[in-house]
Amino acid sequence: MPVDPALRRLDIDIPTQPHALAQLTPLLAQEEVALPAVSALIETDMALAAAVLRAVNSSLYGLRGRVQTVHQALTYLGLREVAAITFEIGLRAVFPAAHELEPVWRRAVRRGLIMGRMAQRLGLVDAWAAHSAGLFEECGKAVLFRHACAPYRAMLQAAGQDDVTLVKLERDRFGVSHAALGAALCESWGLAGPAVASVRHHVAVQQGAALPDGSQRATVLALSALAYCLMQDPAALEPTVQRVAAPIGLQPEKLLEMAHRVQEKLQDARQGYGSL
Repeated sequence: MPVDPALRRLDIDIPTQPHALAQLTPLLAQEEVALPAVSALIETDMALAAAVLRAVNSSLYGLRGRVQTVHQALTYLGLREVAAITFEIGLRAVFPAAHELEPVWRRAVRRGLIMGRMAQRLGLVDAWAAHSAGLFEECGKAVLFRHACAPYRAMLQAAGQDDVTLVKLERDRFGVSHAALGAALCESWGLAGPAVASVRHHVAVQQGAALPDGSQRATVLALSALAYCLMQDPAALEPTVQRVAAPIGLQPEKLLEMAHRVQEKLQDARQGYGSL
């Protein structure tokens, strides 16, 4: 999908999707995905396959034994989580290695897991759309870091964890926010519409804005808001649940219980098998 011409006029480059991910995207869109085809595709790139296996064998996924092949990883973890690992590695690879971006990537992995697993439990939205939305949520920061390294480093330092402040700084300097650039990257890489909408609107919704129309878009954004609370502002979890439950047609008690269960499962995996 082409990038919005208005963003192109800003002369901020949106990186091209890596070849392996471009081939993986249509496979994931198939109604019945052939796992051997997915594993064979990932294994055509030896460096990518090795990186996937390293990630799968980390403590975050809580596997009791080491996985030796991509096909084993698919068997134990499932298609969605292995695909997300592959996309995370591919996404990182198109940007410069920088310690300023490391927190972005760490949050991306955990957020994607939280949103994907919440979506799976709820059954209201495609779990891959939710997982990919969480994974790509902050990718626009990497776009701006690559575009203007020194000025953007200063912005990240000035804003800290406050994305509202960061967005204001970005718009003042570049005329665009990382949320808009991240959504443009998601569109150009072929992610689903609800994931694109979540990346575009996540900062506003996390700060209390109303969910947009459309059940799928609203649900993914609600999960983004919940993941934000679980990761960065636990005290805001219950008020956020009360705010987003009705628009997506759920009882607040059910939504809160589901969020806590997903968080506990991920914490158990990390505590039981070591820290990342």
